[in-house]
Parts: sequence; C-alpha cells; structure tokens
Amino acid sequence: MSLSSILNAANSGLQVAQQQIRIVSDNVANVNTVGYVRKTAEQRSMSVEGLGTGVEIARVRLATDRFLQAATLNTAADAGRAGVRYELIDKTQNLFGDPSGDTGFFAMADRLFAAFNVTAEDPLSSPRRQEAIVYARQLLDEAARMSAGIDAARLDADTRIASDVDTVNGLLEDIENLNLEISRGFVAGHDTSGAESTQAQLIDQLSRYMDVRMQPRANGGVTLRTGDGMMLAGNGAATLSYDQAGAVDGRTDFNELWITEPHGQKRSLMDHLGSGELKGLVEYRDVEGPQMAERLSEVVSRIVDALNKAHNAASASPAPAALTGRNTGLDLPTAINNFTGKTTLAVTNSAGVIQRQVAIDFSAGTMSVDGGAATAFTPANFLASLNAALGAFGSASFSGGALSLSAAGGAGIAIADDATTPSMKAGRGFSAFFGLNDLITSDRIANYDTGLTAADSHGFTAGQTVTFRFANAMGARLRDISVAVPAGGTMADLLTQLNDPSLGVGRYGAFSLDANGRMTFTASANSPAASLSVIDDTTSRGAGGPTMSELFGLDAGTRSVRTSGYAIRSDIDRDPRLLALAKLDLSVASGQPALAAGDGRGARALADVGESIITFAAAGGAAGGAMSINRYLSDLAGDIGGRASAAQQRQSAADALNTEAKSRRSSYEGVNLDEELVKLTTYQQAFNASARMIQAAKDMYDVLLGMM
Repeated sequence: MSLSSILNAANSGLQVAQQQIRIVSDNVANVNTVGYVRKTAEQRSMSVEGLGTGVEIARVRLATDRFLQAATLNTAADAGRAGVRYELIDKTQNLFGDPSGDTGFFAMADRLFAAFNVTAEDPLSSPRRQEAIVYARQLLDEAARMSAGIDAARLDADTRIASDVDTVNGLLEDIENLNLEISRGFVAGHDTSGAESTQAQLIDQLSRYMDVRMQPRANGGVTLRTGDGMMLAGNGAATLSYDQAGAVDGRTDFNELWITEPHGQKRSLMDHLGSGELKGLVEYRDVEGPQMAERLSEVVSRIVDALNKAHNAASASPAPAALTGRNTGLDLPTAINNFTGKTTLAVTNSAGVIQRQVAIDFSAGTMSVDGGAATAFTPANFLASLNAALGAFGSASFSGGALSLSAAGGAGIAIADDATTPSMKAGRGFSAFFGLNDLITSDRIANYDTGLTAADSHGFTAGQTVTFRFANAMGARLRDISVAVPAGGTMADLLTQLNDPSLGVGRYGAFSLDANGRMTFTASANSPAASLSVIDDTTSRGAGGPTMSELFGLDAGTRSVRTSGYAIRSDIDRDPRLLALAKLDLSVASGQPALAAGDGRGARALADVGESIITFAAAGGAAGGAMSINRYLSDLAGDIGGRASAAQQRQSAADALNTEAKSRRSSYEGVNLDEELVKLTTYQQAFNASARMIQAAKDMYDVLLGMM
C-alpha cells in the first residue's frame, strides 16, 4: 500500500470519527427533547479492486422500530377516541345530576309526585296547589335545560370536528412537504434525519386525531394511509372538508365529514375512519348524544302524557268556562272515527250543579241530552250534533286540529268518562285524546299516538315527498332515499309506498302502525345497524297541517326536540284554582253539586302517576315496554351512569396502553447517556488513531524526502 493510500484511509477515518462524534453530541444535546429520536450512522468500508481504501458514512438514520411506532400510533388514536367520548358523556351525565341526591332531574320528579300527594290531602290549600305547579314547572324547565345541554355538547363536538379538520389538513400538508424535502436529500446523499425526526413528530400528532398506517418509501419519506388503506400522504396530501352544523326547524342538522384523496374523489371519511379523536367526536355527536336526548325526551313526554291523562279525567271546582284542546294534527272526522266507549259532557253552574248533560256513546254512535232519547251521529256530523245537544248552554268548535268546548252564561264545562266502558282511542279517553283539559301544553305535536288505522285516510297530498337518511351504527351515511306520497289515500297505501324496496325504504327496513296509530321503523335483519333520520319533508296533512315526520315523530331528532316545548298551561300557571283536583260525580241527585270544592281524587290520581304502568316506546337504544315511570327513571339513571362508567374505563385502558407503548418506544428510540458516552469514547479513540496514522504517514514522507 502506498503512503498516499495510507494517508487517504487515515483521513477518511478521521472524517467519519468526526461525524460520529457530531451525531453523538446531537443525541446528547437532545436527551430531554420530547419526541426526539436518536440518530445512528451506518458506517461502511471502502475498497478499490479488493483493496481497502478507508471508511465512509453510508447514511444517517433514526433509531426507529416500525412495530413499536405502529403500536404507538394505534394506541394514540384509541386514546384520543376514548378520551373525547368520556369527556362529553361525563358532561352529559352531570346534566342529569346525582340520582341519589336532593337536586337534579330525578329528585325533581319525586318532589312533583310528592307535592300532588300533599295537595290531595288538602285540595283547598292555595299554597299547596301553587307548590305543585312550581315543582311541575321546575321539572319541565330542568328537562329543557338538560335537552339544551345535550344539544350544546353536540354542537361543541361539531365545533371541535371543524377545528380538528383544519389541524389535520395542516399536519398532512406539512408531512407531505417534508416527504419532498427528505426525498431530495436522499437522492443527493444528504443527512435527512432532522426532517425525518420532525416528520415523525407530526405523524404522532396526527395519530391523536385519526388512525393511520405508515409505510417507508424507497426514496425516503413515508406513505400514510387510514386504517383501512385510504391514502393520506405520500403522493400528495389528502384534504378533509367539513361544514359546521346549522339549525333547521328548531333542531340542529349536522353535516357529513369528507375526505379527498390525492388526485382522487371526494368520499365520506367516516366510512374509512376506525379510531381517533375525530371518530370519538362523531360518535358522541351522532350516536351517544342523540340516544341520551331521545331517552330523556321519551320519559319527559310520558310523564307529561300521564299527568295530562289524569288531569283530563278530573275537573277544577268550579269548572272552567272553556276547554281548549291541543292540535291533534288530524281533521275532526278522522279524529272521532274509531272512538269506542262512553263519555259525558256536563255544563255546571258556579256551585257545581249540572245544568246540561250530554252523554256520548261512541260505540253506538249516539248522543243523549239530560237522559233523554239517543240521537245518532257520525264522525262527519259530530260537531254539528254536539252543538245541537249543547243548545243554548254551550258550544263546540274545531280549528287547526284542535277541539274547543265552552259554556254559556258564566257556567263551566266538565267531562267524565263512563266508569264501566270509558271512551277510548289510542289509549286515551275523549278529553285526553283532544287535550281538552291538559295540565301541560306543548308548542308542537308531542304525542305520536294518532289513533289512525290502516283503513283511515292519511291526509297527505299525492306527490309530496319525505327524504330519509340511513346511517350505520357509527353515524356514517349509507344512503338518502326520497319517498313520494302515493295516489292511494289510506294509511295502508302510505305504508306500502314507504316499505317498497324500489320506491321506498324496504331494503333497509319497514314502517308499521301499531294499535294506537304510532308509526315506527324497524331495521331489517340484514341491516340491523341502519338508523333512520329525516333530512327533508315537504309533506303537509291538509292545508297548513303537520308534516309526516311531525305527525308521527319519524326520526329521533324530531322526537328529541319535544323536551324543550313543554310548559304549564298558561291559565293554570296564573291561577292555581284551575288545577283539576276534583272528579265529576254523575251519580248525585238532580240539583245536587256534581263537583265538590274539597274533592281531592283528581290530585290523588296526579300523585299516583309515578307508579302508573305505561308503555314506553323504544328510544335511544332501550327497548321500551310496559313499566312504571319511576322504574323507567331508575333505568335511565342506570343507563346514563353505566355509559359514563364504561366510557371512563375505556379511557383509562386506552391511556394505559398508550403510555406503555410510548414508554417502550421511548426506551428504544430515546437517548441513553451511558450508551452515548461509550460511543463518544470509542469515536474519540478512533479519531486519535486516525490522527496518529496521519502523523505516521507524514513522518514517513519526511524521512523519504530527507533521503532524497
């Protein structure tokens, strides 16, 4: 070997040792830098025609382990998803309050029933009547506050989705820009470890928002995909897009989250997202939040309905001069059709003595006045027949889907069902079906037991449309289907059209009408996870009447907004004496009061509402069924608490796994000072050895030159 070769070899060793020392110094300097990945240099020998000519640094790499890196990315996404879900579910649980405490929604329901129980003991006490009204108002206000709180939490999730989309877009763009920088450096043979370290930190940040899979590229940089393989970066950056929610018809309509692959088409992101904070936010917004809101709405509406049934079965004493019903959403002939049993309308004076008595037998289709001969009526002429029967003592009218009764000359009007064969339609008596003496009113249709049968007219105009959206269990859109009202005019015709596989929703499930006229949707066996919502409804039952979704409460969104529309009837709120605490006694002798001021039987019925057995509809993932209101409240408290507890456990487990994965990755990728100091000593010695070889070669040159 020539002296020049020796000198070149020693010089390469000197340079490589300097580079290694510089890398070690960089590692030591960043020992406390969060997310820093230590560098390692690949050192290799050089040779020419089989003869060694020195050493060189082939490439500076980051000390990464792909398995540990993938585990960290996966657990970070799971932790992000679990963390945000627990945060929002816990916030919702706090809205309900402690079920065992003295405050909160559940305690207010108990206080309301107890207040009516106390009022029944002294129905003449104005303070006790007022207290019962106050507790009823508090319960409704608390329910409305909770409903608004759930909606606010969903809006918060929606806002965070929009913010996360902007963050993710920024991260993807930065990752792709670093891909270009790393590739250029790789081709030029430059040290790209700094850019790679920065890129790794950005990918770690991205994994908190969505699940990602990373694959190194042959020319440097990485290819990023979602868990199911959708391209995020590596050949251009994907773009996420989202429009924040807006309010439509008093409820919030949320939009879909989209992704456009590099050089690809726009698609739904939720179809390809497996985990991450974005997934957790969408799950709460579209699944958890709506389910809890729907269950709250169901129990509040059933409490209201049960209180109104009891209140309609009683009367104030003296009786009110007028009874104004709620909007049934039906025309009067349709509303009267299918009624069975008997009821009595009584016009009473201020002392409670009956002045005119109209007995209605719906089964027989007859009316009789003051025990006289029965005259026939039909649903079509019911109003005219009733006005004729009331005569000069009162009148009846029907407008906007609501029936109204009034007494003349300062008298009052009261209603009582027959004790043996009470009037009945859709599980309600005559007064309760029309809401003639409701305690609690609503600014919208809140009772979906329409009483309609398959043979009844549906009342909608042919060609009007309702558009349904079907989504999977995680809220991702499956399909939008627009269904037109058929030419056939019966409910059977409407159901056939709705359930048609090609013209309706038959591929996803079926609508059905129960015995009370409530329309429900059941997902088919091959798509059990499909949930239904209404995104557009141009139907109208008659001129200015309710839409199909309003009349039947076809989707959870429509049903959930009922909670915010309830209020104590305004005249009762102003005057507690109008509380219906007495019962009309039709068995008294002529000339004797049929309404007694001290009668508390109506108050007792109101107090017993909590223990009355009611058929609850399926809501928020709960099957429903026949049970008492108190039992349903207890189940609801358990469900909310169970959701929060399960979410907390998932968060703790996900955080623990993520912490362990990061710890193992850090122990491998992080800087170990002892190891680096050993390397530093080794490379210092290598540097000194190369320097001594250079010195020896120089000395030999000097000797040779001296000899010449």
